[in-house]
Amino acid sequence: MGKAIKWVLIVVGGIVVIIVVALLLIPLFVDVEQYKPQIEKQVSDFTGRPFTLGGKLNLSLFPWAGLHLSDLHLGNPPGFEEKDFVSVKSFEVRVKLLPLISKDIQVKRFIMEEPRIVLEKGKEGRGNWEGIGKPSEAVSGEAPQKEEKPAAGKPMGSLPIKALAVHEFKITNGHVLWIDSVKGERKEISEVTFQLEDVSLDRPIGIIFSALMDGRPISLDGTVGPVGREPGKGTLPLDISLKALKQIDMKLRGKLINPAVSPQIDLSFELAPFSLRKLMAALNQPLPMETSDPEVFNRVALTARVEGSPESVSVTDGALSLDESKLKFSVKAREFSKPDVAFDLDLDQIDVDRYLPPKSEKAPPEKEKPTQAPGPKQKTDYSPLRKPVLDGTIRVGKLKANGVKMQDLYLKVTGKNGLFNMDPLKVKLYKGDLSANGSFDVREDTPKSRMTLNAKAIQVGPLLKDLLNKEIIEGTAQSDVAITMVGDDADRIKRSLNGKGQFIFADGAIVGVDLAGMARNATAAFDKAGKGEKRPKTDFTELNAPFTIANGVVETSNTTLISPFLRVKVEGKAKLVKEKLDFRVEPKFVGTIKGQGDSMERAGLTVPVLITGTFDSPKFRPDLEGMLKEGLTEGIPKTDELQKLLPGKSGDKSKSKTLEDAAKGLLKGFKLGQ
Repeated sequence: MGKAIKWVLIVVGGIVVIIVVALLLIPLFVDVEQYKPQIEKQVSDFTGRPFTLGGKLNLSLFPWAGLHLSDLHLGNPPGFEEKDFVSVKSFEVRVKLLPLISKDIQVKRFIMEEPRIVLEKGKEGRGNWEGIGKPSEAVSGEAPQKEEKPAAGKPMGSLPIKALAVHEFKITNGHVLWIDSVKGERKEISEVTFQLEDVSLDRPIGIIFSALMDGRPISLDGTVGPVGREPGKGTLPLDISLKALKQIDMKLRGKLINPAVSPQIDLSFELAPFSLRKLMAALNQPLPMETSDPEVFNRVALTARVEGSPESVSVTDGALSLDESKLKFSVKAREFSKPDVAFDLDLDQIDVDRYLPPKSEKAPPEKEKPTQAPGPKQKTDYSPLRKPVLDGTIRVGKLKANGVKMQDLYLKVTGKNGLFNMDPLKVKLYKGDLSANGSFDVREDTPKSRMTLNAKAIQVGPLLKDLLNKEIIEGTAQSDVAITMVGDDADRIKRSLNGKGQFIFADGAIVGVDLAGMARNATAAFDKAGKGEKRPKTDFTELNAPFTIANGVVETSNTTLISPFLRVKVEGKAKLVKEKLDFRVEPKFVGTIKGQGDSMERAGLTVPVLITGTFDSPKFRPDLEGMLKEGLTEGIPKTDELQKLLPGKSGDKSKSKTLEDAAKGLLKGFKLGQ
């Protein structure tokens, strides 16, 4: 029995020695170069492109099974600028042979030098990557079998190996060229180096990547894994750093969980401060928008934690820095086909005007009138807005927009099934408070909107100065407004506008109109307004303007102004659709005009004023006929003096013209119809 075992061992040992000797000697006696034409033909037939091996073909079998190729060229089809689609200076791989028997893969070297890939789009728009290879039925004559895809959520299973070790894995001095002959673009990534370190199944794999993108550096390094013996199951740690264009410095840390079974992510993202302006300049691209302030977008930074799965995702601990502004945020979303989104945004401060395009002093060009009648307006599809579910809050410490300064803004937004609510909106505004709520309803094909607004103790003078750069009215304002509207175009909205409201201004003044002067003597007051003296204004105790809106017609019947020397009543309407005005302003005296620079008893004429015309071109004229009908005969001047106040009559027209200019100057500050 012992001798039998001995002879078996001798025979097996002899066979092993013979195999080893054969593996060593075969490469010495076999001329692998003779197979180059066959290899070139097989690759050319498979790809449909010319393929050549310019260098020597080397083969080794023991102790490392190795293959070395050099000067590889896979050509482009005719009609492209570059000759080669892919070229490689040299390629070498060496795998230890005997451990393969026990499913232990040991790779000594995997090295590729100077690979070059050219992605080119011709003038006809066809890419050189299109049409590579032939359908399998063209080769075998059989219909291709449908490839079975693994069921969703089914693991890939374990690898058919027990161990993996790669000593050296490198791709050096690579090159990628992009050519678009249609757009005339040419982009280049050069000096590409890709290296893996400590490759195994049980330890983290090191990754090193570097390149020049159009001559600008980009690099990535970090670790991935361990991968484990069952890829796609378990946890895959990540720790990656990316640097690009001397601007971007980004870190990504976390893990992928069961990526092939039930994928989940848990990642922390950190983007170090950088200048967006310098980044766009490095890419030879302009900023997406022109800004009023050339110093904005010079500091951008972002950090966040992202957790998610195919069913939901959440972003927590979010922090965005934009120049001097800092935003803290969190977002949660689920059911992506009908997204359910909750968010919370907290911004310390921002000056929106710095990021808007600079204001042009040139008048906007007039729109050309269409030569043909416009066709029917295409209906807007609001069905996508009926899917989302929203629940969010927005807070802003300090906000400046269109010149208006606000503090402590708070906004709550909710939405479901096409009904979106803003309730409440609160903000501090020029020493006062503004609160509002509203809704936007697209549950039906025609949208409906509503808005209620309440303002208290707002200093209206500084507000209008910042908003319009005009001094129109001073005082403390409060208001209560409720309006509704239907439609999604301007005309439909104007026609459907309904509501009511009231504006009250206390302890203020109307700037640009001297009602005291008018009360003393209408003609003298109009003359004074045109002599370039100190800008006139009329103090008042209260200006109360209630109004109603019915189907696009704004009407007031009891707008009143109370001042120390007279009372003014305004009644009339404004038609928003036709943009027409029809108002009557009626002043009435009190006993004296003390407190208005004059202690004399009233003298002269108070003249009611009619305001007609359009929003763009209002017209003003004294209502002499109405004044006569009401029996206001005391102090009426002679007929020729009355004629001087009527525009278009004989006499001095400049006096009545001055009244018109003064009234226009007052109304132009309010952009009627907008």
